[in-house]
Amino acid sequence: MFGTRRPRSMLQSAADIADLIFLETSHQLRSGHRNAFVSLGINIMQAMIMLAVFYVMFTVLGVKGVKIRGDFMLYLMSGIMIYMTHVKTVSSISNSASVTTAMLKHAPMKPIIMIASAALSALYIQVLSIFLIMFVYHMLVTPFDINQPIMAFLMLLLAWFSGIGVGLILLAMNPWFPGFVKIFQQLYIRANMIASGKMFVANSLPSSMLALFDWNPLFHIIDQCRGFVFINYFPRNSSLEYPIIVGVILIVLGMMGEFYTRQYDSNSWYASR
Repeated sequence: MFGTRRPRSMLQSAADIADLIFLETSHQLRSGHRNAFVSLGINIMQAMIMLAVFYVMFTVLGVKGVKIRGDFMLYLMSGIMIYMTHVKTVSSISNSASVTTAMLKHAPMKPIIMIASAALSALYIQVLSIFLIMFVYHMLVTPFDINQPIMAFLMLLLAWFSGIGVGLILLAMNPWFPGFVKIFQQLYIRANMIASGKMFVANSLPSSMLALFDWNPLFHIIDQCRGFVFINYFPRNSSLEYPIIVGVILIVLGMMGEFYTRQYDSNSWYASR
């Protein structure tokens, strides 16, 4: 009656973990609202509002004619969608698991399962939102073509991948410096509104301005994505290898920090704060 079911093989163990990740991912999708469709609608509205704000801002400032010949809304989407995928993943991972999380009090649950579920739920909601927005725009507004759609989608995955690394770093630091992590996360999201480079074309930046942005992996990802989206844009001031290397380093450091923090994390930390 009180026995613990143990997997009899590695395949069964992997199946059990996959089942837990699926169930927790479904739970994460409903964390914002009990109805998953409402959560999807909220995310789509956030993206649409940001697109509308930037469209009006570029139109009022008279800089709508960017140095990329192509659909202007597609230019905005290529930056805003990648930015939202990155920052939503950072927020989801950094808030995914702590010692006070009720689900971790159940034996089958582990922090890595909650982290994986948070990452997958963030990717799922963003990819679905992007496809729905682009489908509606293509069918109801104007047809468009993406030069290399598979590579452009891989850039979206790369933004998600780097977001996992940043989120893991914040998750590992949160029990030690909760106030600092909360402030830093907000500053990181706000700073990337500009530092991500979604509002301008990297090829048009002088070398003095380029030094202010090329430290940011998201800047490279967005610029490379536009090179795959538009047939007549060839990114010269960004690198595809840099965000991959930085993402791997951040994930490794984040997992090491998370493992170390789990050895000392306890409910008493949160009770005294």
